[in-house]
Amino acid sequence: MISLRQKFAPIIDFAFPPRCPACGDEVVGAPGQDDALCPSCWSRLEMPGHPSCRLCQHPLAPEGNLDDGLCVACREAAPVHDGMSAATIYGDASRDVVLALKHAGRFALAGPMGRLMAMRLEASGAVLPPDPLVVPVPLHRTRLWSRGYNQSVLLARGLAKARGWSVAPDALRRVRRTRALGGLDRSERLEMLAGAIVVPHALSVAGRDIVLVDDVVTSGATTDACVRALKDAGADRVVVSCYARVRSPWRAGALRD
Repeated sequence: MISLRQKFAPIIDFAFPPRCPACGDEVVGAPGQDDALCPSCWSRLEMPGHPSCRLCQHPLAPEGNLDDGLCVACREAAPVHDGMSAATIYGDASRDVVLALKHAGRFALAGPMGRLMAMRLEASGAVLPPDPLVVPVPLHRTRLWSRGYNQSVLLARGLAKARGWSVAPDALRRVRRTRALGGLDRSERLEMLAGAIVVPHALSVAGRDIVLVDDVVTSGATTDACVRALKDAGADRVVVSCYARVRSPWRAGALRD
């Protein structure tokens, strides 16, 4: 059935033209869709390309031995997750979009961001579970209280809506507040996060396939902590979906054996 919003969309859009939730410019050619990005903002986003690591989708330099298709980190130790998908490569455009959602309360961005993440899941090559539970990376309660919302929950809902999947926003809990991880290397991040993330109710994830959602993946320490907690609680496969993947020179640099 046609909703009232769809029925009256031409009239509403004529009176109040849709605006890009990222820059505020009028969006042409997206009738009835209030959260569509404008062509300019779309064109500024950098999508993961090739070559990229077949396990974590980190961009790789074009030169070097790519026979195994792995970045340095995944070559040295297999990741704990069962596949990763990134909607974009972290850069000026994706940073602006993430910060607008994360710190400026631009909630309308969660829709197009989640839909792009859903589309990139298919393109990443990750083997998707048929009916997964979508689980966001948690915030500690003090950070949640100060911010008022968890941006990963908003993205998880946007992705799940695009795919018709179920969301479990409280499947993971951050029981210990950690300081900002910026400036720390991977080992320091892993040490900081040890024991900080738990599954409060194991039955909610036991035997389930999971799509774990985060806004930005840098070293992967936070998502690794979440994956370990989920698998310790009995989850089966855990695929990670993020909006932006940060380039790490130490991860991609040593391509040669």
